Amino acid sequence: MSGNGVTPIITKTISVANPFGRPNWNTDFYVTKPYNSYKFFFTANSSVSATYPVEGYLKFTDGSNMQVINDPSFAPPMGTGKMWGPYPAYPGKTVSQLNFKIGATSDQAATGFTYRISTQGCF
Repeated sequence: MSGNGVTPIITKTISVANPFGRPNWNTDFYVTKPYNSYKFFFTANSSVSATYPVEGYLKFTDGSNMQVINDPSFAPPMGTGKMWGPYPAYPGKTVSQLNFKIGATSDQAATGFTYRISTQGCF
């Protein structure tokens, strides 16, 4: 993760829960140094509209976390993006990861939905 706008962009596809393995709903972005605030970015890639839950967390070096995004029915149109934040650093804690959790629901159109996500630390 970087504060200069050069952040890895991850492309993923929503899958159903797998009884023999883990779904791909969670993505962690490691924080390499302390920042004053953090942002989460999302862009829809699929041509089909769908609704699914989106959560975002600041994870701390002491093993605790704080949920900063909780949208149970996110429905972005194709090619559109959304930014959440900036979320300030939590006093007395060191952020070690930013976590996106994007999952499928009973909306079958969500399965196979492709999206891009990234995060940014800001000074």
